[in-house]
Amino acid sequence: MLMLCVALLALTLLLIGAQMYIVLGVTMLVSAQLFFPALPNLVVVQKMVGGINQSALLAIPFFILAGEIMARGRIAAALTGVVQSFIGHYRGGMGYTTTGSCLVFGAVSGSAPATVAALGKILHPKLTAQGVDPRFATGLILASSELSLLVPPSITLIIYGWLTGTSIADLFVAGLAVGLVMAAALCLVVKIKSRSLVSEVRASAAVRARALLDALLPLGLPVIIIGGIYSGMMTATEAAAVAVVYALLVEVLLTRALTLADVVKITESAALITIALFLLLAAGSFIGYLTALAGLPALVTGLVSAVDAGPLLFLLIVNLVFLVAGMFLDPVTIQVILVPVLAPVAMLLGIDPVHFGMIVVMNIAISMITPPFGLDIFVASSILNVRVGEVIRSLVPFLLMNLLALAVVTYAPRFI
Repeated sequence: MLMLCVALLALTLLLIGAQMYIVLGVTMLVSAQLFFPALPNLVVVQKMVGGINQSALLAIPFFILAGEIMARGRIAAALTGVVQSFIGHYRGGMGYTTTGSCLVFGAVSGSAPATVAALGKILHPKLTAQGVDPRFATGLILASSELSLLVPPSITLIIYGWLTGTSIADLFVAGLAVGLVMAAALCLVVKIKSRSLVSEVRASAAVRARALLDALLPLGLPVIIIGGIYSGMMTATEAAAVAVVYALLVEVLLTRALTLADVVKITESAALITIALFLLLAAGSFIGYLTALAGLPALVTGLVSAVDAGPLLFLLIVNLVFLVAGMFLDPVTIQVILVPVLAPVAMLLGIDPVHFGMIVVMNIAISMITPPFGLDIFVASSILNVRVGEVIRSLVPFLLMNLLALAVVTYAPRFI
């Protein structure tokens, strides 16, 4: 009965439009008072502050700031231009350009909403000008933007690594592989849908050279981030800090796309995003403590054993739970609530933590474009000036493709 009251409280807060960190924080405090009344208030503060006092999380605000700088400057346009100059002449070339541009931009921003916001206005008119159906163009931009959650420096992977203690470098390697496979699948969809289109004129060597020269500095950023982390020269946090400095040098001093006044506004925006995110992470840290205190992981393990559910059935249940939760909750909330409960069970069943991380992040990526409350649906609606209903209809073929890819990642990871 008490659990039902807590659930109704959370639902009421959601319905009246409360921010998610308020929903999570109030629910957390009420749960602590109802189920653990003897728990000192000092412990609440200790668990919340101690939970986010982790060096790995320092990478998140840096990557958020770097993404905001690149989204407002010229880096996004330069990356799109160089990709288009090399593959834009193929039949459906702008479709391939969209996927490639989102993949490259995701490798420097780590954020799907930032990718939609930065590239949506650039790519959508070019797609429709090439004869691509506007609805398909919208869906392709959103589906391609989800690659940002898979390829390094994915903020979602960093949060999963923090929650489970999994090596972030190992997660980045696996995420890059899955992201490339997803990009190939999107290109296959583009190829099928572009059979009625005509090929464009191939860009001359001079045009390609000019585009490559314009994108030379922006292209250095993913090389520094990914190369620095994989070579062991930098941690993820150090790479994130370097990304901010590099983006500032390119956008402010070299291309002069941004002024100091712009940088102040961008920093303020990034700070607000970071504050909201870390409030969620702090609340999630305490919720993880409460779930451990209540023995929920052990309870779930007992239920799995009682129904004789092996790894395959357990992973099916995990996917269903994440997909349903993704329809109503934001990605960070989903992770901080579900991962501390389900990850220990997965480990006990012998599921590799990196493999489980790919399953979690794939589900998170799908949730970003899943109605009714997928975050990127509303970002695209605002950026592209398209009704939410139209955006949702544009996503149907891509959601089906994502579900198929999720099944492959879940049950046949060796094929990736």
